[in-house]
Amino acid sequence: MTPQAPVQPPYHQGSRTVQARVGVRDLADHVGRSIGNGIRPVAAAFLELQPMLVIGGADPAGAVWASLLTGEPGFVRATGPNQISIAGGVRRADPLARALAKEGAPVGTIALDPRTRRRMRLNGRARPTPRGLAIEADQVFSNCPKYLQKRELPAGAMSDRPSAPRHGVKLTGDQRVFLAEADTFFLATVHAEGADASHRGGNPGFVRVTSPYTLEWDDFPGNSMFLSLGNLATDPRAGLLFLDWVTGTSLQLTGTARTEYGDDGSRTVRFTLAEVVQTLCASPWSWTAPEYSPANPIQED
Repeated sequence: MTPQAPVQPPYHQGSRTVQARVGVRDLADHVGRSIGNGIRPVAAAFLELQPMLVIGGADPAGAVWASLLTGEPGFVRATGPNQISIAGGVRRADPLARALAKEGAPVGTIALDPRTRRRMRLNGRARPTPRGLAIEADQVFSNCPKYLQKRELPAGAMSDRPSAPRHGVKLTGDQRVFLAEADTFFLATVHAEGADASHRGGNPGFVRVTSPYTLEWDDFPGNSMFLSLGNLATDPRAGLLFLDWVTGTSLQLTGTARTEYGDDGSRTVRFTLAEVVQTLCASPWSWTAPEYSPANPIQED
């Protein structure tokens, strides 16, 4: 496969605004040189080992969602220097199904491997194929292992099939407890030229559910690119995906998010819910209990 070609500049005005506000623009320029549109052999090999992929984008009504795709390792693979294929695609009942049935849908993806604390992001344009989906890459890059909880995947999958999705416009009591106990979620955001999917992690309690319609989390120091917060600075639509790593149950939330900046340099993202979708056994995989990342900030009582 061809070497990864650098994309310059990799940031739009929203990311530039946040980088300047936080004072990391020079660092962001340095880190941004790792963003390209080619899939290196090591990245292709990593993808073929993954049993799951998260994809983010907007549905035909404009709501942004993060969705879970799963399969036997090899269901995601590089099929060219700038393209991946995803066998099976999304389920018909998934909120993104209609959008991904059309060619050219902007999407962001993230492949996260809890076993090795590695992750890879690929953003581009999707098109349906007879086997599922193909995505032509605009941006390909990896992130550091910060805030990734380590989990193992015992041999074998659960036998239950995904349930019919249950839709709601507010969080139930059980869902609020589930979110408050989460140590990981995925965040989908969009901008005028595309979409992005990223990861957020921390010790249980790092997500604070403030009402049946709202939740918040602190934005921990990361790679200084501020792709997600940059997108939110120009377009507040967002999609969140939470996963029960043992049972496979998923919660997909769509709504809007805004970032509040403290005088001490802290950042808090506040999310307002428009719709929630719960699916039992959305993932066939049952992962072990987590070994929390040593980078996770300690949550105060």
